Amino acid sequence: MKWLKKLLPTTASDRDPQQSNAYDKIGGEPVIAALAKQFYLQMQTDPEVSQLLALHSAPLEESEQKLFEFLSGWLGGPQLFHQRHGHPALRARHMPFAIDEQMRDQWLKCMKAAIELEIKEPQHKDAIYQAVATLADHMRNR
Repeated sequence: MKWLKKLLPTTASDRDPQQSNAYDKIGGEPVIAALAKQFYLQMQTDPEVSQLLALHSAPLEESEQKLFEFLSGWLGGPQLFHQRHGHPALRARHMPFAIDEQMRDQWLKCMKAAIELEIKEPQHKDAIYQAVATLADHMRNR
């Protein structure tokens, strides 16, 4: 977990392409894209997360793209979300949706499955899951 915290940039200009970071360690753009794709595949195929799926408007490809863009920058890669949509301001962007423990847990279930399938190294899986779990808990507004 410590390696992930040290490697997450805080602004768009913080990325040093010469320095290793979480984005690079897990495989860069192809892995981040696969992670976002798998997350939404999990959401669409797991009946236990149907309430979470119902919160997302179609087409899901737009949400998948935004997740990819966010994860890219958040994990230390190109700041795609920031460049295209402005500051992520995740809590503010999610405020219109009722996010309670159940919604958080459904989101985490999909993300955990995606992480397990798409990230190779166990220590990277654990660190990234712990970081997204903290982030997901912060999104609760109910």
